[in-house]
Amino acid sequence: MSDPIVQTTEGAVRGTLEGTAARFLSLPYAAAPARADRFAPPAQPRPWTNVRDATSPGPTAPQPRRDAFGELDMSPYFGPGWVKGEEYLTVDIWAPREARRSPVLVFVHGGGFVAGSSRAPLHDGAAFARDGVVVVTLNYRLGVAGFLDLPGAPRNRGLLDVLAALRWVQRNIAGFGGDPGNVTLAGQSAGATMVGGLLADPRATGLFHRAILQSGSGLGAFSPEQAARVARAAAGVLGVAPDADGFAAVPDEDLVAAVPRIAGIDLHTADRTDPLMGLSPFSLVLDRQPAESRLADVGLLIGTTAEEGNLYLAPQGELAASTAEDVHATAARAHRDPDRLVAAYQAQRPGAGPGELRSAILGDALFGVGTRRLAEAHGGAHVYEFAWRSTALDGRLGAAHALELPFVFDRLTASGLHGPKALTGPDGGPEALAEEMHSAWIAFARTGDPGWPRFGAGGRIRRFGSVSETTEARDLPAW
Repeated sequence: MSDPIVQTTEGAVRGTLEGTAARFLSLPYAAAPARADRFAPPAQPRPWTNVRDATSPGPTAPQPRRDAFGELDMSPYFGPGWVKGEEYLTVDIWAPREARRSPVLVFVHGGGFVAGSSRAPLHDGAAFARDGVVVVTLNYRLGVAGFLDLPGAPRNRGLLDVLAALRWVQRNIAGFGGDPGNVTLAGQSAGATMVGGLLADPRATGLFHRAILQSGSGLGAFSPEQAARVARAAAGVLGVAPDADGFAAVPDEDLVAAVPRIAGIDLHTADRTDPLMGLSPFSLVLDRQPAESRLADVGLLIGTTAEEGNLYLAPQGELAASTAEDVHATAARAHRDPDRLVAAYQAQRPGAGPGELRSAILGDALFGVGTRRLAEAHGGAHVYEFAWRSTALDGRLGAAHALELPFVFDRLTASGLHGPKALTGPDGGPEALAEEMHSAWIAFARTGDPGWPRFGAGGRIRRFGSVSETTEARDLPAW
């Protein structure tokens, strides 16, 4: 069978057939953001006349390399890092061979707003296409170009990129067999926080019909005051004026090199703590958090892993080495009354050591509280918790942040996932659990019902990878 050719609004594209899927790579949804355009709204892509080759992966957004988390190999999550090239505002598409008005899943990758791409092995959409869903993954501007809040530039440019990609999907996805009237917008980590931002953004009305937030936060945005502090720090590191004109002439290499130099700056203000706990100097910049805003009337699937904080402690040896002073320092970053917060977690987890307490506080500060608040604000969400524990790092990794992705995408056999320092551990994960989670996402994308009741007054949630399939929502003490 010959390679598939699809006509888009910019021109024809040629993909490949692989198994049960037709795959199209590196299709531009916006013009290349070169030079000063890095700080401008996304523009329409330029059309072409010949059939465009869409059989090879393309460039990725400028970013520092982040695939090593201490002892843990996170390369399947982050992908190849920065693959240079100006035309990186692109989408990759996997479609069933015989797709006809199939449901569409648009996925926004994570990476702390500074790293990641559609080329990460964990984001391969072949299994979704096999099971009748068109998957679209996308790149967006990262770091300084995507999220530094600058006078003279539009705010949240990375989020504007996602909006542009969604508009491209509305114009073009029918040609790939997708239904533009049945689009689910999904994201993980930073990508999920962006999905939460779009739930509260009127500009996204009609562009998606359901939403999935995997380990994101409805309370993860910076205030304009916090963002201005980051902009001043970045300008000081680079020796430029803290506005769009000052940054426009700085090469991408220097913008990327500045990111680790501004990480960890103090973002506490009179009325705010740092929602990212010093892990990233970039986030959405909003006057109101999504969980405190009016949300779109669309179906919502939302959840976390049971031990989110382990990813940021176990690979660095800090889970075992944490002290009571470390627990208090983590609580002080997260809460204005750290003594009360620590006491509440100690009461909830009698006998827990400092590492467990620190991980629980960190995970709730980053993801748990913001997930719960967004679910409550929505009022009709399906809520889950992923509780299967990886045996990586001699069992210390547990049900850490990002562990659910190979199950959602049914990618347990992907290269780099198995081994003592790999995400799913030396034995890999259970195939039955991957089928269970993957099927739930497919059902939600098709009908809005993943297979369990909505989060109601009883606070019941679906628990994946544990003996008990449903459980009451865990209390979030003292927040």
